[in-house]
Amino acid sequence: MQHEPSSLLATAEVIHWIALAVMVAVYTTRLVWLFSFKGGKDRSAPAAPERTNAHKGAVYSLGNVVMPWSMESTRTDPLFYVSFVLFHLGVTAGISLAFLSSLAPGLVRTQSVAWIFGTLLAAAFVVGMIRMARRLTKPHMRLISTPDDYFSLALLTVWFLLGTLTQASIAGYQALAGEGWLAAYLLLTAFFLVYVPFSKISHYLYYPFTRLWIGRALGHRGSLPLVRVRS
Repeated sequence: MQHEPSSLLATAEVIHWIALAVMVAVYTTRLVWLFSFKGGKDRSAPAAPERTNAHKGAVYSLGNVVMPWSMESTRTDPLFYVSFVLFHLGVTAGISLAFLSSLAPGLVRTQSVAWIFGTLLAAAFVVGMIRMARRLTKPHMRLISTPDDYFSLALLTVWFLLGTLTQASIAGYQALAGEGWLAAYLLLTAFFLVYVPFSKISHYLYYPFTRLWIGRALGHRGSLPLVRVRS
C-alpha cells in the first residue's frame, strides 16, 4: 500500500481529539445530572454488624469484577471470565493505541509494545466474533438483544481487527505500510468516542456508582461480603 498524504493523518488526529472533547462534555453532563439526585438511606436495621457493614459491602461489591468465584456464571465457566478479561484488555489496548499514536508514536513502534497491543487486540477480535456468534445462535441471547447490542458488538469487533492491522502497520509490517491504516483507525475511534455515550456501552460510566450503592445496601443488610458455607 502506498503512503497516504500526511494531511490525511493530521486531519484524522484533529477529528479524534474533537470527538474526545465531545465525549468528555457528554459524560460530564451525565455525571452532574447523576449527582443531582440525593441518595436514599436504608431504613432497615443493620444486620450482622459483627461481620460486615455498608463500607465492607461496598468494597466487596466494587471488587466483584476481579473475583470470578463470586458469580455463578464465571465460577461454573472459567473460560467465560477469561474471554471477558481479554475483551476488556483489548479495549484498553485499543484506546491506548489511539492516543499513544499521537502522543508517543515512538512508543507504539517498539517491538514489546507492538507485540502486547497487537496480541491483545487480536485476542479481543476473536472474542468479539465468538460473542457475536453466541448472541446470534443462543435463543435466550436473541431474546434480550437489541439493535444497539448487535451494532455495538459488531463495530467493536471491526475496531479490534482494524486496531490489530494498524498496530502491525505502525510496527513496520511491509504488507500494511502507509498511514492510511492509522488514519482509518483514528476516524473509527472518533466515531466510537461520540457514539459510546449514547449507547449501551456507556454502562461502564455507571458501573462504579451502581456497585457502590448495591454494595452499601447489601453490606448494611448483612448479605455482602458473601459467606461461604462448606457442604
